[in-house]
Amino acid sequence: MRWSKRAAALLASLLLLLTAVQAGGMGKEPSARERPVLNTRLTAPGEEREASKIPELTVVTPEPVKEPERAAESAKPEARTAEAASGKERKDPVFPEAEDWQILLVNPWNEMPEDYEVTLKTLPDGNKVDERAYEDLTAMLEACRKAGLQPKICSSYRTQSKQTYLYNNKIARLRNAGYSRKAAEAEAGRWVARPGTSEHQLGLALDIVSQSYQALTKKQEKTAEQKWLMEHCWEYGFILRYPNDKSEITGIGYEPWHYRYVGREVALDIRDSGLCMEEYLLLREETLEKQA
Repeated sequence: MRWSKRAAALLASLLLLLTAVQAGGMGKEPSARERPVLNTRLTAPGEEREASKIPELTVVTPEPVKEPERAAESAKPEARTAEAASGKERKDPVFPEAEDWQILLVNPWNEMPEDYEVTLKTLPDGNKVDERAYEDLTAMLEACRKAGLQPKICSSYRTQSKQTYLYNNKIARLRNAGYSRKAAEAEAGRWVARPGTSEHQLGLALDIVSQSYQALTKKQEKTAEQKWLMEHCWEYGFILRYPNDKSEITGIGYEPWHYRYVGREVALDIRDSGLCMEEYLLLREETLEKQA
């Protein structure tokens, strides 16, 4: 009985060995052709019958995400207009129409035209201005007085000889203070324009002070009259010509008493722009040339 079991085990071993030799070697990996092809998902034991119901795996290539199209040109936040805010394409600023005399630039680098002519009209206090500014000027002074204030014109239209006298007088006083001739002329020009470069000679500029404080100093800005004029002058076609932070551009020191007439629409436009007259006119010229 023991022999029979051993004989059976030996026989089984021989049969396994013969089978392995016939198969061409033990442990050899089947070739690609011999591998089964899996057409379905792998299934758990006992689920072979349901394999045909499982759909084949499909590789889906995602479509590339399209970037949103950019607008041709986006408006800068500081330059948005009401039109841009409504979603419309931003356009160049539209400047109000103005006659040459209204926007005539006179400063240390631009002398008034030699053939410039002005028709003057005399105010009740004896001051003279260009007749085209007369009506708006009187309306502004009247409104200021109705507000309980006392504005006073201390300088208006000046002739060439008057401007020459004031300029030379300023130089003389600076020379007496120890300035050299060259330095005195440069300093004088910051406060009293050279003859031919003063807006007062156009009849469009006025120095307006407070009746209670008539000194031409920076303290003038603290008076109630100047505060009112700075806030409302544009309503009557005037601008504060030499702002505090624009001296390097205008060539003239800060004068919180000097107002220039440019007409109501232009005054409003300059006020809204936040620019001094030199900057505004440069922007106006460049924009109109672009639009032409």
